[in-house]
Amino acid sequence: MPGSAPVLLLAALAFSGAATGARAEQLPLWEAGAGVTVLSFPDYRGSNERRSWVLPFPYLDYRGEFLKADERRIRGLFYKIDRVELDVSVNGTVPVKSNENEARRGMPDLDPTLEIGPSLNFGLSQSPDRRTKLELRLPVRAAIASDFSHVNFAGWVFEPSLNLDIHDAFGSPGLKLGLLAGPLFSDRRHNEYFYAVDPAFATASRPAYSPGGGYAGAQFLVALSKRYRDFWVGGFARWDTLHDAVFDNSPLVRTSQYFSAGVAVAWVLGESKTMVEATR
Repeated sequence: MPGSAPVLLLAALAFSGAATGARAEQLPLWEAGAGVTVLSFPDYRGSNERRSWVLPFPYLDYRGEFLKADERRIRGLFYKIDRVELDVSVNGTVPVKSNENEARRGMPDLDPTLEIGPSLNFGLSQSPDRRTKLELRLPVRAAIASDFSHVNFAGWVFEPSLNLDIHDAFGSPGLKLGLLAGPLFSDRRHNEYFYAVDPAFATASRPAYSPGGGYAGAQFLVALSKRYRDFWVGGFARWDTLHDAVFDNSPLVRTSQYFSAGVAVAWVLGESKTMVEATR
């Protein structure tokens, strides 16, 4: 995903153990608030130019029986049995002004995109106290590009990953550690949106180029977060590689690897008076 939305990056990799028993506690059905995040990442995957962003975001923690939402994702929205669940996966990219990016200078701007689609998740293992959980996630998302005056379909992405969630990490109560690793795949249309060079925009240093679909590199992410009484804090660091991606010879790809990072803080402004039993 070429430049990702902040709260969507605060995601969860690997542990073995049996899933028996659970710690339960009474918590509000919902908690809501507002936050701000500071992000630093490249203009798009493969760009050697980067930007810093300061963005607001809504904070929501919902603990319904069939719908659960927190700062990381919406869970159990469609279907859930035992160790298998089907939920919704959402991601996105930021806009890029081509006159501010040397590789794209003279080309059309990149509109921000919204990626949305189903994710089939398999619980592979869980510790007896449910503090540590390993999942295989298989999200497939459609990408929509828009500047709010028009909407264009920008292809499909598939991002299978192994994910580890650890609660009370490093012996610190309430500290959550998340790790994620996996390959990325995208179709021709998605790759053309970010990496194609039409003949009309070709130059001596930027030849015309049309990519195919297939392997799009790999991602590795680590995230930490902790909820306090009236606020929540979190941060992430991500490393991407485009080595052997189907578009790695595009003239718009100026680097085959990059780092991105961000920190966020949110204030809890309200909560439900209805209490529910919440388990890990």
